[in-house]
Order: sequence, then structure tokens, then C-alpha cells
Amino acid sequence: MFGFKKKKKEVPKEVPKEMPSLSEEECTRLQQEIKKLEQELASCEESEKQAKLFEQIGLDYGDLDEIEQAISALENSLAHKESIGDGYKRLMSLYNRKRGEAARKGDDQGIDYYMGKMDDMRQIAKKVTINGNN
Repeated sequence: MFGFKKKKKEVPKEVPKEMPSLSEEECTRLQQEIKKLEQELASCEESEKQAKLFEQIGLDYGDLDEIEQAISALENSLAHKESIGDGYKRLMSLYNRKRGEAARKGDDQGIDYYMGKMDDMRQIAKKVTINGNN
């Protein structure tokens, strides 16, 4: 009735999901889009527009699985305008991924670094939510 003395079922371990690889055409299209956005960014002076351009560049780099470039672009986006849109979500996901990699390597310093980054992101979310800016 309550499950006492019953044999527990083994739960299969989760296999990490691999991101589907992009076709060569999709990679080329994303790289061309990044170049176009970077050119547009070079001539843009409006901070909010720069934030959107950096965000899109970061999302595209993330799609290409170029993690360091994606993180850099998304951090620049948040530096220009704090928001909790797609760029925020992707950056949080990338930080969590990097933290996981550090944990698998036993890199305590890396774990602390990315936990700190994730804490900073939560503070941004709190601030944006309280101020009502998105």
C-alpha cells in the first residue's frame, strides 16, 4: 500500500542532449547575418539599438555554438540596456552550461565564477522586473 519493502525501480540516467548540428547552408547564413549586424553596429550610435544588435549577434553566435563570442556579445547587449528577453535567457543558459563544464572538470574556481555571473543575472532580472523595463 505505501511502498514499504517494495523493490525500487531503477531510473535510467539522463543522457545529455546534443544540440542538433546546423547544415552548412544555415551556418553560412548565420555568419553572413553576423557580418551584416556587425557592420550596422559600427555605424550605430543609439544605445538601445546597439543593445538589440549585440543581442542578435549573440543569439546567432549561440546558434553556431560559438560560446565565448555569444557570451561576449550578449554581455555587451546587457551593458547597453538591461532587459530580460531572449538574449538574457540565452546568456543565463550559456553561463549554466559553462558552470556545468567547470563542474565536470572539477574546476572550483570556474564553478564559482559562473555562479557569480548567474547571480549577477538574477540581480538584473530583479531590477528590470521592479522597474518595469523590458
